[in-house]
This record gives sequence, C-alpha cells and structure tokens, in this order.
Amino acid sequence: MKKNNTWLIYALVTTAFWGVWGAVIEIPEKNGFPATMGYIAWSLTMIPCSIIALKIINWKLDSSLKSILKGSLVGLTGAGGQLVLFQALREGPAYLIFPIVSLYPILTIFLSMTILNESASRRQYIGIILALIAIFLLSYTGDAQTSKSSYIWLILSAMVFIMWGLQAFAMKFSNESMKAESIFFYMMITGVALSPFAYFMTDFNQPINYGLSGGIAAFSIHFLNAIGALTLVYALRYGKAIIVVPLTGLSPLITILISLLIYSVWPQPSLLAGMALAVIAIYLISE
Repeated sequence: MKKNNTWLIYALVTTAFWGVWGAVIEIPEKNGFPATMGYIAWSLTMIPCSIIALKIINWKLDSSLKSILKGSLVGLTGAGGQLVLFQALREGPAYLIFPIVSLYPILTIFLSMTILNESASRRQYIGIILALIAIFLLSYTGDAQTSKSSYIWLILSAMVFIMWGLQAFAMKFSNESMKAESIFFYMMITGVALSPFAYFMTDFNQPINYGLSGGIAAFSIHFLNAIGALTLVYALRYGKAIIVVPLTGLSPLITILISLLIYSVWPQPSLLAGMALAVIAIYLISE
C-alpha cells in the first residue's frame, strides 16, 4: 500500500463488518424476528454510533439548511432503498433481485466520474471492473425458483439500484462540504424516521420472537452494520467513490467464507469464480 491509506483502512473495516453482518443476520430471522423489525433494530443501533461520532467533533454538527438536505438525502436513499427491497423480495425471486441491486456501484462510479471528475490508475480500473463482476457472481445464487408472473419486483429492484447508487454518490459529494460525522447523524435521523414504515410492513399475524435469539440478537448483530456504515462515510471522506464503493461491495466474500465455516457447504462454481475475482480486485484496488 502506498501513500495515504486511511481510506483503505476504513473501507476494509466496512467490508469486514458488513461481511460478518451478512453471515449472521439470518440467525434472528430464522428464530422468528422478521427483517422489517430488524430494520427498526438497525435504525436504533445507529443512535449510539451517531453519539460517538458527534462526540469526536465536540458536538459541532453542521446545521445549515444545505447540510441538513444533503445529509437527509444520504439517509433517505439508503434507508428508503432498504424498505423498497423488503417489498421487492415479497414480489419476486431473491436470486434475481440481489444481483440487480448489488450492481449499484455502477451508478455511483458513473456519477462520480462525470460530476466529480474522479479517476483512477489503469491497475485500479481493472480492479474496479473485476470487483463489479465479482459482486454480481457473489450475489447470484443460481437457485432456479419459479418467478411470479408480475414484474413489479423488477421495477422495485431498479428503484433500489438507483437509490443505493445515489446514496454512495451523495455521501461522497456531501463529504466535500460537510463533516463525515454530521452526514452520519442525518443518516441516523432519517433511518429512525422511516421506522414506522417498517413497522407497518411487518406481518403481526405471525409470532415475533423478541427474546435473546430474536430481537436481542438482531439488535446486537445490526451494530455491525451501523459501525460499517459509519466507517464507510469516513472512507468516502478520504478516498474516491469509484474505488471505495466497489471495494466495500465485496463484503459478500466475507459472508460466504464465514458461511462456509459455519455450514461446511462447498460453494457452486459461480461463487468460487466470484471469490477469486474479489481477491484479485481487492489487491488491484488497494494500490
């Protein structure tokens, strides 16, 4: 690693924390704590992380109207995309939805190159391309389930793709005029504000496990996601979005490796190819 690698450290922390989060998030869901309630738990875990972030800057929050709007845009596109994803998964097959959504870095890269004039070395460009291919392969399950006749899920998937692509770009754009800690604070505020939507999306006809293996476990696990979100904001403060976002998008590599250790299941060829490309991409991007 050369020059200032601060962005890389934060990006790798995000990748690692999101990877572990992805490997264990199914635990509370399988024990009767639905993903929509998990969203509420996640939004609450953002609060202590936000308090720590504000303490770092001595509570000097960027409070101008422009800052509030920028920070809220980052939060609404991220948290709003998660809520839309819940509905998409109700309407269509996950094995098609996740590969579409996972390629949101393409939009971030396009916006960052055209609007922010970001660029990279030839080696890093190759790493970015390999990372995008790896992200697709790592997200594609190949489970040939029967798709529903309605294609509403496709529209919803495209919405998530756009929202998350915009979020990463807006996060980088906002970092140019705001403190990273302020951005995260507004992400927390908007995340919590959207919690009622997740609540009303929950099927309360099914029993919900609020106990140690359900709600409590979800709250603990979602801290990993919240910390990863905070370090992502820092990574985009110091690094280029066209490099940071594809790198953090490789978190499924960690998820798969941990899942292999837990379930002892040999991955299918597409996952093996994705894992190999991910390792190469991380090496090239980390120039």
